[in-house]
Amino acid sequence: MSALDPTASIRDYTAAAGATPSAPTSAPAEVVQASHRPLEAMTTPPASRGAGLIVAAVIGITLASVVCLLVIVFLLVGLGPAAFAIGGVMALIPFTIVYLGVRWVDRWEPEPRAAVVFAFMWGAGVAVLLALLVGAEVYNVINSLGGPGPDFEFFSAVVQAPIVEEVGKGLGVLIIFFVARKHFDGPVDGLVYAAWVAGGFAFTENILYFGSQIIEQQAIIEVFVIRGIMSPFAHLMFTAPIGVALGFAARRGGTLAAIGYFSAGLIPAILLHALWNGAIAALLDSPVEAALGYYLLVQVPLFLGTIALVIFLRRQESKLTHDRLAEYASVGWINADEVNALATRSGRSQAIAWAARQGKADQMKRYIKDATRLAFARQRIITGRDRIGAQADEAELLTRMVTSRAALVPRAQH
Repeated sequence: MSALDPTASIRDYTAAAGATPSAPTSAPAEVVQASHRPLEAMTTPPASRGAGLIVAAVIGITLASVVCLLVIVFLLVGLGPAAFAIGGVMALIPFTIVYLGVRWVDRWEPEPRAAVVFAFMWGAGVAVLLALLVGAEVYNVINSLGGPGPDFEFFSAVVQAPIVEEVGKGLGVLIIFFVARKHFDGPVDGLVYAAWVAGGFAFTENILYFGSQIIEQQAIIEVFVIRGIMSPFAHLMFTAPIGVALGFAARRGGTLAAIGYFSAGLIPAILLHALWNGAIAALLDSPVEAALGYYLLVQVPLFLGTIALVIFLRRQESKLTHDRLAEYASVGWINADEVNALATRSGRSQAIAWAARQGKADQMKRYIKDATRLAFARQRIITGRDRIGAQADEAELLTRMVTSRAALVPRAQH
């Protein structure tokens, strides 16, 4: 192996050397020598995806697209083109708020675009269709029993909707967990996928609510303020426990464990949804002060608690990235002085700023992204989850990082 070409043969080298869970394979002499020359601060092609995952993404997105079209037709027929269009424009405002929030959460280790698109379309189409079908069937059963009573609307809002909607949304996150397991590394990933599913569901539901109020010409502003301004993250907070629970399941492995964690996350999701719907129903005819009091005493603390959870989980991911990359630095793959530039937010900002002055900002961003993915691949190896391709990913990412770093080194150092 002394004649190793580090830009082409690292995968063969690591396979022959036999990396173990306890420590990564020592870097070849050529790589160690190169990494000893530090950059002043901290060009690779996009990561290749497994054929199976690509096929699953194409099939999943195609099927979800068909369902979304069916839901669009339903809304167009039920609301009419004008109310549908105006409701859609109004729904874009809370969705934009959610989009910016999810992007902030997902900045550390961005999820694959295909998985994110599927999550959104599942929420906007499949979960909505499930809720509509179950709702219609329940209504048919109630009619066959003599028609809805005075408490039917409360039952529908506080019992039926939370159960059906959270199960529907949660199934989308569970599918991503099983199909894209290698991209489901922990609670933050689960939260991101849950947020995209919930955001898609809320977007379609808002079109229905806003469009209905436009047709009835009643309380349009009030409904928009409550749903679009005061609670754009409501569905996200409801479904978040499911994603976080599955994120913890991803670190422990096993299908049965995943089902158990999913069920555990589903319970608080349903209860939070029921609490919100119940309060809205109870306070609908109450004074404004009562509604605002509930919002400030219950919803605001829940929202702040969700933000605190996200910050805590992101710090955990940063620490994990630092610890795993330090292991690679100890055996020569990475310059030890550059670990902080790859594993801390301030270090990344400085590294990208330095690379931008060299005209290589995009290369640095890809280098950082590959380093983060490498850390999580290493974590999968350590925790015994290599059956989802962790060692193959490790070899590929090491190859990409060595090539990247060579491209980022100033010419004078080559």
